[in-house]
Amino acid sequence: MKKRKATRCIILKSPRELELMRVANRIVAEVLNELSESLQPGISTHDLDRIATEGIIKRGAVPAFKGYRGYPASLCVSVNDEVVHGIPSPERIILEGDLVSMDLGSIVEGYYGDAALSRLVGSGSEEASRLIEVTVQALCKGIERARPRARLQDISWAIQEVVEKAGFSIVRQFVGHGIGRSLHEPPEVPNFGRPGQGPLLKPGMVFAIEPMVNAGGPEVRVLEDGWTAVTVDGSLSAHWEHSVAITENGPEILSMLQ
Repeated sequence: MKKRKATRCIILKSPRELELMRVANRIVAEVLNELSESLQPGISTHDLDRIATEGIIKRGAVPAFKGYRGYPASLCVSVNDEVVHGIPSPERIILEGDLVSMDLGSIVEGYYGDAALSRLVGSGSEEASRLIEVTVQALCKGIERARPRARLQDISWAIQEVVEKAGFSIVRQFVGHGIGRSLHEPPEVPNFGRPGQGPLLKPGMVFAIEPMVNAGGPEVRVLEDGWTAVTVDGSLSAHWEHSVAITENGPEILSMLQ
């Protein structure tokens, strides 16, 4: 393996490292697809976590979240007003109309994959459907800006603009991040900012870009379990994430099913 280079502590990945990250992220994408198919009224978030764990392990990878800073599960499952980091439980049963966000990571030969998605269970509210749609649009616009010679906050501003034009709000307490041999590497990738600001983007950088969007205000608080973040005003929240590599030809979404 070539010596790892850094740009202001942002680690540039070699072709071999990127290939391992493609594998790790493909596994995450495949398991998230399985989880989406299993998501239905009556299933518990604990059952979803079991499906995630088994899916990662049978593909030869390691669950990235379990044990990370003491987190007790392989999957984060956040429901309705839960923004991120919801802990799976046998008592938490998914209901018709719930908005469910699932965040998952895997490790392959020391390299991380990380992605998240939000789904509406059955027929939910028009607001919930629109919130998910806008969150996906914001992620796509942010990814479009992940190109060489752009600035990091070009990504941030593109996300913020889509969300706020739609009348929703961006969570500011949690942000995206670099990813590679660690789940969280420099730099932070905020979902808000000013265009033209931040580090210059270069081929070999890999970011987990992840807008978290609230139907109400942007404020969140963390529950007594130390993990689950919820909207302060009780409004719905959606979360989408892809791991994205900067290449000479533009962004490569590592965590998208081919």
